[in-house]
Amino acid sequence: MTMTSSRPYIARALYDWILENDCTPYILVDAARKGVEVPREYIKDGQIVLNISPAAVRAMHMGNDVITFDGRFGGEALTIVVPVEALMAIYARENGQGMVFEVEPFSEVEEEVSPHFELEAVSDPEPQEVPAAIEEETDKPPRKPGRPHLKVVK
Repeated sequence: MTMTSSRPYIARALYDWILENDCTPYILVDAARKGVEVPREYIKDGQIVLNISPAAVRAMHMGNDVITFDGRFGGEALTIVVPVEALMAIYARENGQGMVFEVEPFSEVEEEVSPHFELEAVSDPEPQEVPAAIEEETDKPPRKPGRPHLKVVK
């Protein structure tokens, strides 16, 4: 018998746990995955980090197939769509506690389409303010290469 992915269930539980501990939940998203709808100008190395705290987003829905919410980016309201297979990690900004998920292989269709990003010219050379839903990962320890592992939290 084939079971559904446990990723959305674990992500919802970790989201609740992070909030209950008065921390800020962040997600790391593989922006190259099919169906990911995020502001492309904030993608770094094919990934994007999003603050998904209730203070930063509206209309949050963490379903079994997709995570959606509304956020403001550069003053513009956008609906963000993250298919569950694009969710790479969920963690607390303050201490890095959370979980890194195993990378799922790309489907054949995704391999043909996703690895290439289009660049757009920017007419306004002035630096833009970092939106509320996105922050730098300054407090997160650097990622180590290799397989993700679990950390026992008591």
